Amino acid sequence: MDKGLLAYLLIPLFSALVIPFAARNRPRLADILANVTLLAGLLNLAWLALRPAVILGGFNDIPGDGLSLLLVAAVYLVALCVTFFSAWFIEEGLPNRPAYYSLILVSVAAMCGVVTTTDFFTLYVFIEVLAVTSFALITTDDSKNGLEGALKYFLLTFPASALIIVGISILMLTLGSLSYENLQLFMASDISAGPVTFAGALLMLGFLIKSGIVPFHTWTPDAYQGAYAPVSAYLAGIVTKISGVYAILKLATLMRLFDGRALALSEMLMFLGMLSIAVGALAALKQTDLKRMLAFSSVSQLGYIVLAAGLGTPLAIIGAVFHLVNHATFKTVLFLNSASVEKATGTTDMDKLGGLEHAMPWTSWTSVIALLSTAGVPPLSGFWSKLIIILALWESGLKLYAVLALLFSVVTLAYFMMMQRKVFFGKKSPAAENAREVSAPLLAPVVLLSAVIAALGLLFPYFYSYLQIIAERIIL
Repeated sequence: MDKGLLAYLLIPLFSALVIPFAARNRPRLADILANVTLLAGLLNLAWLALRPAVILGGFNDIPGDGLSLLLVAAVYLVALCVTFFSAWFIEEGLPNRPAYYSLILVSVAAMCGVVTTTDFFTLYVFIEVLAVTSFALITTDDSKNGLEGALKYFLLTFPASALIIVGISILMLTLGSLSYENLQLFMASDISAGPVTFAGALLMLGFLIKSGIVPFHTWTPDAYQGAYAPVSAYLAGIVTKISGVYAILKLATLMRLFDGRALALSEMLMFLGMLSIAVGALAALKQTDLKRMLAFSSVSQLGYIVLAAGLGTPLAIIGAVFHLVNHATFKTVLFLNSASVEKATGTTDMDKLGGLEHAMPWTSWTSVIALLSTAGVPPLSGFWSKLIIILALWESGLKLYAVLALLFSVVTLAYFMMMQRKVFFGKKSPAAENAREVSAPLLAPVVLLSAVIAALGLLFPYFYSYLQIIAERIIL
């Protein structure tokens, strides 16, 4: 484990243990402790990454492989936005308020463990901790839909855990070790990789299920739609990315998919990635519920990351890492805005909405920024990550995949334009008659993330230098 980032795992875990006792008689204290913990960590991470020695040294002084630092920062950013939003969104009388924040902080600690560990057994342990906390967070909404979503999440991701543990066992029997370094050295050798490739396939399959990639995506729309509104943003924004997609990306680099050592595994990932892009986008076109449409959109966008991970070239890895970070920002904005719409109108049924643009201008225009980034419209951040992935595919001779990836970006823009028209534009619906813009504290997280989306797009040349160093360190 990267010891330089260990504190970012331990401090939220400590806060999670303190909150139930400190906030027993003062539930609002739980809000303060959770937000202060995450804000302090995020500010410290910002200094660690942006201190003069790092900037002037061309990012060569970043700790570790650079990827862990970037993803820990993404975890803290999304978690802070969700906890700050929740502090003003949830009802005063919520009986399990301290438990809610403790679960979020435990999941933050688990995600930091996932991205900083250096062996597969520890990775598995942290992913399972994340699965348990996610299940509990989905049940924060104890309605029929919330419980149904939680049950489907548990039943459909449980087999994934079994596949992962079997894959880890085969790796241990074959390599005698579960360290990342040992697997990387083995794949760089001339020894037959048959058993290791089989173990890798089992691990990949488990992580694909946890990611919600097609055809293992059936739990995601129900879990996201049924979960408590801020929890939906948290799950879609970062949790499933770390528990599944990051693990796929890490395994792809360790198994050196870029040099053809596990060609069948590479082809499987690219096919499933492309399938997810297509199925998710086409399914999103047909949805009438805002949260459900965003869930299928997540399935589609994750397909781009898996497609690039399957290709595995340095340029593809740069695109995959950048799109993972971008997805954390723009999808969190969209889900938090759906929560604001639900709070203002009492529904997320797009057929019952309309004309909210003037009543909720900040919610409307931050949604525009996020949806344009998701669709890959320049100069926003999503444009650059999708462009890199498409260029990597074209450069590798996979022109059909490149063209399809581009075409489904157009489909993404189409269904998001439909969403914007149904929810915010057009004639004001009865549900929107008495709607008002949500309070400034609820807008603050989405405005912050929208600014990050714009900044990453406009300052892309500088960020690209950072991504190049990450690609060099994790592949070579």
